[in-house]
Amino acid sequence: MVEIAYYFHCASPHTYLGHNRICDVAERHKVSLRYKPVNAADIHDASWTAHAGALPTTQPAAQIAELKRLAALRGLTFHPSPKHRPVNSGLADRVIIGLVESEHDPRYFTGKVLAGAWAQDDAIADQAVLSSYLSQVGLDALPALVDAKTERAGSIRDSNTRDALAAGAVTVPAYVLNGEVFLGQDKIERLEDMLRSRR
Repeated sequence: MVEIAYYFHCASPHTYLGHNRICDVAERHKVSLRYKPVNAADIHDASWTAHAGALPTTQPAAQIAELKRLAALRGLTFHPSPKHRPVNSGLADRVIIGLVESEHDPRYFTGKVLAGAWAQDDAIADQAVLSSYLSQVGLDALPALVDAKTERAGSIRDSNTRDALAAGAVTVPAYVLNGEVFLGQDKIERLEDMLRSRR
């Protein structure tokens, strides 16, 4: 089966804006979406290097306005300045890794985390909040949270990060299809064009 490697972390508003779209594209074209959460700090560092300058500590007004426009176009609620800042998705990202390892589909849990962070002002670093999300999507919270705290989950996230950088995925979200990298949620249409052409 054709696979899309999906590099992301849930502390990114861009991941939130693109999540439903990339999931829908994968479903529409019957391809496998491989969830590969990465270390936010490492990918940010690489991104700064690639763009020859550090990102500002606060997003400029023009960027925030663009994010708001994109959210409105996609029918998504979006809070550019979430209540719980900085957004810490470390535990949530490791839960996603645990779900993948136990062969559970992480799509809807991931969606809950992203909406919690960027639309609902939830504290997504809180274990109780994540437990509630897991239960809401029909998953057993206790083993998922236990798996997330293992050394293996951290090792897999480190490996995902190395894979992302090796592939040229220097920002999130990034999607890799047949060795071609699509950087950012605004490239999903191009990725779908490639799927249509089956290049």
